[in-house]
Amino acid sequence: MTIKRTGAALALALSSMACMPAMAWDLAGTHAVELVRQDGSTVTLGDIEFKPAGERIGFTFKPEHKAYQDYFLSMKEFKCITGRDEVFCHVPYPYKNPKSVTPDDLVWLEHAFLFLHKNPAEFGARLWNGIIYKMSITDEGIVGSPQAVDLNVISAPPTTPEPPYGIGERSDVEPSSREFGQLRIR
Repeated sequence: MTIKRTGAALALALSSMACMPAMAWDLAGTHAVELVRQDGSTVTLGDIEFKPAGERIGFTFKPEHKAYQDYFLSMKEFKCITGRDEVFCHVPYPYKNPKSVTPDDLVWLEHAFLFLHKNPAEFGARLWNGIIYKMSITDEGIVGSPQAVDLNVISAPPTTPEPPYGIGERSDVEPSSREFGQLRIR
């Protein structure tokens, strides 16, 4: 009789656990940052480390230097990924910022991964061809979808501490229109 009750209690506990939502991915530790091509292949940009920083979570990006090529565009050196159809250059946000996030606020992480894109045959940088990835946390990690931004906005220091690329400064981009249609942190 005791075995039947224990078995029934265990079955009830397990069935109630199955109905619980899965835990979301945790903003802790070191994770790979990847650009994902349309064919599903990836380019690892480097590692990002998340650490508690008061009420927020600090992050530090460490690029994988062998993934990038040096390009000298419009009198400035850029670290770029040469894709099959486009050159994708990382543009680190150049001004002081908290370099921290919360599960509900990834905006400074998004600003850490600004890019400009150009056709390999084009000469110079086209700063109006900027990409920022709108990020969200999933059970497998952070996934970013491309949005268009004008990088000329950050050519001068900001007058406020707010991130420069808010909702009004971004335009959705069809991921299939970019060679690197997704950014992933996992």
